[in-house]
Amino acid sequence: MIKLDIVNRIADRTGVPKMKAEQAVEALFHSMKEALARGERIELRGFGVFVVKARKRGVGRNPRTGEEVAIPSGKTIRFKPGKELQAHGFDAEDDAAGTHHNGGGNDTQHHAARLPDAEY
Repeated sequence: MIKLDIVNRIADRTGVPKMKAEQAVEALFHSMKEALARGERIELRGFGVFVVKARKRGVGRNPRTGEEVAIPSGKTIRFKPGKELQAHGFDAEDDAAGTHHNGGGNDTQHHAARLPDAEY
């Protein structure tokens, strides 16, 4: 699904013109981007939580040459599905299954959603 699909669904389900639906979607995404840029947590009850986490600096390797490359510290966005999404078959992987250990010693936790068998 892309942003246009979201706009079309909002317009179809609410009866508002597509231009208004597009403005609403743009305003929502803009507000979310600004909040995340400030490091704020976004909690959408029943849907899930977006959080900004610090990412440690580390060392990676150039796959072609094998040369070590410094990876700077930074920020990353994590999503944890809410109870209603989990009830539809979307589960946050537990820590043991969702944590990678790479050569640089950094732990990167991945919260992946599993697609349900049926559409809803």
